[in-house]
Amino acid sequence: MKTKVVKRCLTFIVLLFSSIISADPIIDSPQVALTGLPFEISISNVPLQNACDYKLKINELFYQPSNCENAQQLIFNDIVLNDKASESIELYAGDVLLDITSIEVLWGWLSIMPPLMSILIALFFRSVIPALFLGVWIGAFSILGFQPSVIWQSFLDVVSIYVKNALANPDHSAVIIFSLMIGGLVGVISKNGGMQGVVNSLLGFTKNARRGQLITATLGLAIFFDDYANTLVVGNTMRKVTDRLKISRAKLAFLVDATAAPIACIALITTWVGYQIGMIDASIGQIDAINDSAYSIYLSSILYSFYPLFMLAFVFIIAGSGRDFGAMYEFELSARQGNDGSIQGAEMGYTSEAESKQLEPKDPSRSRAFNAFIPILVFIASVIAGLFATGDGDSLQDIIGSADAYQSLLWGSLIAVVTAFILTISQGILSLEETVQSWYEGVKFMIFAIIVLIMAWSLGQTTEILLTAQYLVSVLGDFLPVPYVPTIIFILSAATAFATGTSWGTMGIFYPIVVPLAWEVMFINGVADPEHMYIIYSSVACVLCGAVWGDHCSPISDTTIMSSMASGCNHIDHVTTQFPYAIVVASIALLIGTIPTGYGISPVIMIPVGVATVFLCITLLGRKVD
Repeated sequence: MKTKVVKRCLTFIVLLFSSIISADPIIDSPQVALTGLPFEISISNVPLQNACDYKLKINELFYQPSNCENAQQLIFNDIVLNDKASESIELYAGDVLLDITSIEVLWGWLSIMPPLMSILIALFFRSVIPALFLGVWIGAFSILGFQPSVIWQSFLDVVSIYVKNALANPDHSAVIIFSLMIGGLVGVISKNGGMQGVVNSLLGFTKNARRGQLITATLGLAIFFDDYANTLVVGNTMRKVTDRLKISRAKLAFLVDATAAPIACIALITTWVGYQIGMIDASIGQIDAINDSAYSIYLSSILYSFYPLFMLAFVFIIAGSGRDFGAMYEFELSARQGNDGSIQGAEMGYTSEAESKQLEPKDPSRSRAFNAFIPILVFIASVIAGLFATGDGDSLQDIIGSADAYQSLLWGSLIAVVTAFILTISQGILSLEETVQSWYEGVKFMIFAIIVLIMAWSLGQTTEILLTAQYLVSVLGDFLPVPYVPTIIFILSAATAFATGTSWGTMGIFYPIVVPLAWEVMFINGVADPEHMYIIYSSVACVLCGAVWGDHCSPISDTTIMSSMASGCNHIDHVTTQFPYAIVVASIALLIGTIPTGYGISPVIMIPVGVATVFLCITLLGRKVD
């Protein structure tokens, strides 16, 4: 009896092992093909001895592999289908049918519907989350065949497939946790008086209007880690000082608004970083040829972020020179004479009392700058240490490029939050429960951004499956010169942000498609190689630059409204005075920065040229107020 059992077990093991060794060939095809657009299918587990006997049958046509000699994975290139249908793919070895699967063939224009409808819906309803949700739904509907019978199933797939997959990605989870931790850190160092202490330490230098403007701009740089915190703290804090120095509320609102987002998007450790890395990762994840980490690409793109860099230069030059032009000059001139017209109507619907109270310290008399500086410095040091601990290489670039940026950011954010807790509780400024509550208040500021991130990741999945970038290139490739790809991206991103009023929402819509689009255009033109990666860096930067510009100029932008509120400025006066400045800086950024670097000129050369051009424009256009 035992002998029979042993024999049966041995027979089963032998059969199982044989089935593994002689596994059947498997068809690996895309979920979707577009009419008229070439695609490829691969076959794995192919025996070497008869690989050339394999062929595919699609729509009564047979296709031969392009690499049948000494290949265990066959590639069938340049397959083109011209009719919308659900086509069967049959794999044959000689006349023997080995495997069969199906593929949805869609009209090419369907591939651009998810991002296009997201943009249009965002423009119409002025709300980015419903726009992204509907974009994902349209994408899921298209992937399932664009048939009325799958409308309900595609609606369910938005959450059950795409949102779930976005959350299940470990890197995405790391970005979400990091963003929440940084938001909480901002909440703690606001409530314990750390940020107020930074402000107080600089107020003693304000003696005249020019110094007052420079100190305001400096505070905008000092509170670099969050644009909302920057806007509310600097605006509300400096308003009494600038009123005393007879600086117009319009000028204060400009100084607040023009430093908040630009410094937050290019500083290395901010609430924007996790969001941007998540967006970049969703974009480059569609390109197998790009091996750089999302954090490495973010760092490389900073030098190509000409609009934020030139806007910061513009702010300090115009504050230090005492010059202004356009409507701002008139408001400044009136304010110096004691008649600031931009105050009129400032309180009508633009109060920020609730937001401001959340960032006010519990005990203003105990506002100490080191309660903000120490956690931030610990954060920066921890992230740098984490990059070195997880990276390998002989150069700094190699180490950062190979490091686990997500793990480093998680380590840094956790250590920084714990440091802020210890400082706050040990000094008796807040109790443990109050500290936790302040952390939670900061976390709440990030919830909207997290939802946008998740929906953007989900949209990126649909555009990748629908081959959106490849279709756009097939339509625009011959008319889209490689050097001008970043410029066009800047213009489109700026227009969308202007119309919707949200920079983060704009990035959520554009990032999933622009990098694949830029890479495909480079590939078609034969420049998809490491030497031309600057096009990718610039494209990444231009989504951000356009989004920030549109956010600066849009009258419905949240940060523009918050700047008006915090500064006590009439909202329309803030928009009309800031718009000419933003136009000038954007023009310089494109003409001196983005276009020349698109032809391969180093940004290290163009940045000083651009700053000099900013200085020249202010000198020529501006007139001294004092």
